[in-house]
Amino acid sequence: MQDTKHHFLVLDGLRGIAALAIVIFHFMEIVEVDYTKNFIGHGFLAVDFFFCLSGFVIAYAYDDRIREMGALALLKRRIIRLHPLVLLGSVLGVLAFFVNPYANNASDTYCVWQVVVLFITSAFLIPYPVMEDRYFNLFGLNAPAWSLFWEYVANLLYAFILYRMSKRWLAVGVAVMALSLTIIAYRSELLMGGWSKDTFWDGGIRIGFSFLAGMLIYRAKWVARNRLGFLGLSLVLAVALMMPFFTHNWLMELFVVIILFPGIIILGRGTRIEGTLTSLCSWFGKISYPLYMTHYAVMWMFAGYNDSEPDPGQRALVIVIGTLLLLAFAHIVMKWFDTPVRRYLTKRFTS
Repeated sequence: MQDTKHHFLVLDGLRGIAALAIVIFHFMEIVEVDYTKNFIGHGFLAVDFFFCLSGFVIAYAYDDRIREMGALALLKRRIIRLHPLVLLGSVLGVLAFFVNPYANNASDTYCVWQVVVLFITSAFLIPYPVMEDRYFNLFGLNAPAWSLFWEYVANLLYAFILYRMSKRWLAVGVAVMALSLTIIAYRSELLMGGWSKDTFWDGGIRIGFSFLAGMLIYRAKWVARNRLGFLGLSLVLAVALMMPFFTHNWLMELFVVIILFPGIIILGRGTRIEGTLTSLCSWFGKISYPLYMTHYAVMWMFAGYNDSEPDPGQRALVIVIGTLLLLAFAHIVMKWFDTPVRRYLTKRFTS
């Protein structure tokens, strides 16, 4: 959001909770590949919450100014906001690729030019799912970048098309994408596609619904005044990401994505926060994106460590310490890389 716009601090804080949930989920899916036995087995749905929140924030920040500023100026601002960490995530991915102490020598599997191509495609967000040993992730060096690819697609569509849509047509788009989401949920039984070669288009459906829903929440001025605050809504979000698996699990995931997540945003914009939680929410909001885009290099190392069948107690300690260190690293990245780089680029290219 622009500096002249009000910040919804509770929503900032919830974005941080979602990013933290993603980190823990990625640790735990390596430990327990059967999601039904994973205490945060639905953590992948946090991405859909990101998408919905993104649609709301983009509409809030730009609906009243995009005609004046123009599509190219908006896209320039979005690149400045998003791409420095895309590049850093790619660099970290390359470093982890070569220095992973639990993996075989990378040069035995990939030659230099292959790694160069992997880095270039990652740095420019060009899907390149060729790494069989990494489950054909769209971005083998930094797996979470798949959602940034779709975020860029959504931003492009907003800049040239979506901002022109009336509330009525936006509601029609939400309904169509909800039906599409239902189809892929029924077909796949898990709403977690979009990250791999075989599920590429699922990502478009996931962001298609959630981004449009977030925009509609803003355009329709949906808000519910409440006293849940940051802690209450964090609990609701955590319950959704930690819910057990049911017989017809895909229906519950649809409920969470189509009803609950938009509801949390409607409640989040209508609640208040005071005292020390204000600083916490602000911090969570600032480190959420750095945390999301820098944590996965560690996951490939952790996967190799987990393959060595460590003591469960030791492994649990590694996860706890690793999560705390990733939070600390995200703070360092936010303070010493992301913020100053974006400030420089903003001054250099938008003033």
